[in-house]
Amino acid sequence: MSLFDTFAILIVLSALFAYINYRFIRLPSAIGLMLIALLTSIALVATGKIFPVALTDLAMLVNSIDFAHLLMEVMLGFMLFAGAIHIRLEELKKVRMAVILFSTLSVVLSTFIVGTGVYYLLGWFGIEMPYMYCLLFGSLISPTDPIAVMGILKEANIAKSLEMKIAGESLFNDGVAVVVFLTILEVALHPGAMAWTDVAVLFAREAGGGILLGMTVGYAAFLLMRSIDSYKVEVLITLAVVMGGYAVAGLLHISGPLAMVAAGILIGNHGKQYAMSNLTAEYVDKFWELLDETLNAILFVLIGLELVILPFNGSYFTLGLLAIVLVLLARYISVWLPAQIIRLKGEMDRRTILILTWGGLRGGISIALALSLTPELGKDLWVTVTYCVVAFSILVQGLTVGKLAKG
Repeated sequence: MSLFDTFAILIVLSALFAYINYRFIRLPSAIGLMLIALLTSIALVATGKIFPVALTDLAMLVNSIDFAHLLMEVMLGFMLFAGAIHIRLEELKKVRMAVILFSTLSVVLSTFIVGTGVYYLLGWFGIEMPYMYCLLFGSLISPTDPIAVMGILKEANIAKSLEMKIAGESLFNDGVAVVVFLTILEVALHPGAMAWTDVAVLFAREAGGGILLGMTVGYAAFLLMRSIDSYKVEVLITLAVVMGGYAVAGLLHISGPLAMVAAGILIGNHGKQYAMSNLTAEYVDKFWELLDETLNAILFVLIGLELVILPFNGSYFTLGLLAIVLVLLARYISVWLPAQIIRLKGEMDRRTILILTWGGLRGGISIALALSLTPELGKDLWVTVTYCVVAFSILVQGLTVGKLAKG
């Protein structure tokens, strides 16, 4: 199947599922799309038990898509830039301490809590797995995804500061979590070859280099946009920032996700204020909003369809159910501890911590990182457990967090 055919099928399925959701189900877009895709996959898997040929074509389609490469190397840069370009810097500054702590300290805390918990859970099931491999799972399941929940929380009329905490945290912790994941992966693949100083240097180079590149590319785009007044050319420049900047980040082995967040915030604030006309700013906003919605539709359809290629192992699914509880506990602790620092300024309370915990959904980046692992690192186990956590997170937490916020 050609690349065009694959994308054609994905776009058709996304449009069809989006129509069904909007016309009949009326769930938030991301949740509705994933639910329909998941139910479709379950129906096909059940049918495939009786008529195996019915499942073959879909399994071939899903297997032909390198989900990890598609999301991490193609879609993620666009999605993070699209989110960052709508972040208001003045609002972000008001909650900067919370965003910094939640996107760094919380990610590291969650990584070690989940990794340690899973290590002991595997021992109870008689599954031997090196501790460093368990930390890999902890790092890939720690980043949160606000896409499915932000619309619900806005309808619940939550405080602007809380909305910015969730949006800001998720933008930065995606990039930080990828850096943590790659750092742990390097240690896991070369045990004993890296000292802690090497780990610190690797982390600093990935994260710091990514932010510096993003600011450099973003400022270069700002200078170009300031010298002209053409919304068509300026939208094209923003596309060049994402595609060119992400490619350069890959060549330099620094964090592309953090580069796109930095570039998006710079262009979305400094660029709109000093380099764009009102017409250009409107077109830039609408273009990236539409592109973001389209990519998210494809992403959540793909997440739902991934069910058809999961290895069906009863022990793995049981571990997945236990991991749901562990991940929620780790999320609560990793939010509560940094909140004790912020609480000194009166910014956090128990209800806010509960909303941040239950609203910390896991999404496509966790599945993509799990799929990027090799069989030697326990890929089948981690993919299955990750899928259980992500599915529960989006379908259960996503559908109930609005009531929690209103209550």
